[in-house]
Amino acid sequence: MIIRDLAVTPIAFRDAPLLNAAGLHEPLALRTIVQLVVDGGVVGIGEGRGGTAVAARLEAVRDAVVGKNIFDLAGIERAVVERLGGGQDTSIVFSAIDVACHDAQGKVLGIPVVELLGGRARDAVPYSAYLFYKLAGHLGVEPDAWGEALDPAGIVRQARALIDRYGFESIKLKAGVFPPEQEVAAVRALAEAFPGYPLRIDPNGAWTVDTARRVAHELCDVLEYFEDPVLTIDGMAEVRARTGLPLATNMCVVAFEDIAEAVRKDAVQIILGDHHYWGGLRHTRELGAICSTFGIGLSMHSNSHLGVSLAAMTHVAAATPSLTFACDTHYPWNRDDDVIAPGAIEIVDGAVAVPTSPGLGVELDHDALERQHRVYLESALRERDDAGYMRRHDPGFVARLPRW
Repeated sequence: MIIRDLAVTPIAFRDAPLLNAAGLHEPLALRTIVQLVVDGGVVGIGEGRGGTAVAARLEAVRDAVVGKNIFDLAGIERAVVERLGGGQDTSIVFSAIDVACHDAQGKVLGIPVVELLGGRARDAVPYSAYLFYKLAGHLGVEPDAWGEALDPAGIVRQARALIDRYGFESIKLKAGVFPPEQEVAAVRALAEAFPGYPLRIDPNGAWTVDTARRVAHELCDVLEYFEDPVLTIDGMAEVRARTGLPLATNMCVVAFEDIAEAVRKDAVQIILGDHHYWGGLRHTRELGAICSTFGIGLSMHSNSHLGVSLAAMTHVAAATPSLTFACDTHYPWNRDDDVIAPGAIEIVDGAVAVPTSPGLGVELDHDALERQHRVYLESALRERDDAGYMRRHDPGFVARLPRW
């Protein structure tokens, strides 16, 4: 089954004013939708990171991909690497194509993607309530339906709203926004409001080792794991040695070549995989096998995304036995502008049932895709800039890590 065309559609969609160590989410988030047109009229779809750079790189590999067989993933990957070179930027480009190939393969064979990845280890994939410190609304705009969350009470309200709607059974707080003692108080409030729920905190490397050690001491009795409290593998190893807490990362171990050092130094006990960064579904499944070999836990990282990515995440998580922690997802924050046909994929009781129809199990709503493409074209946003947007709210903001 030969690829006859590669269509690349950059899109923009509404995002909430969510705070993080890098700054503040802008009113629009960016993604790129890929469509592979294959013999017989089959179209495989993928979703990847957004912005002009990603879209340009995908356009640049079109003629290298067209003419390849959708089952020749190794050959397609070689062609992409030869055109763009190696590194994570190339993995990001290839990952969107890899997902579209898997979708097309499943449609051709009449089986869901999870079966192409080795079969299901679970019938539903659990996700975590992903909490953010949040402004009431974007600058100059009326407050949104989510409301403000700038203190422990606001964080608990946000958690309650997400859990009531989606049934999540674990909770993650994006931290690194306020002084650590304020964020410790928020986690303590969550532990009191939701007794027995696994809790995680992720300051995105905003703390020094000494600060991370102090926070670990204060929260060790309620945390499931401690995510990226500091920067670098060496920093994580020191925190691990001084606290004994299980540490998770999507910042220090981001490629296969990072794993050996992390294992030698006992720096990371859980890796947050992400098919968008690790080079697609097949390579993410390989990451799971390596984690199993070394006794490393596995979860899944998330960034602002839509339903194609949620479907892909669910298939690869379902096919990976070693992925035993609930996955991250931004989907509740972004789903209102989704570009897939409604009803195909939902978070129910904190989990997504693995689609059983061929391919990813979702289809593009082409009217919605065109709508969000127009939003992209009519906006001035071409690359994400959390720090720049934050400075409109706080002119003195400096995106410096570590901060505390």
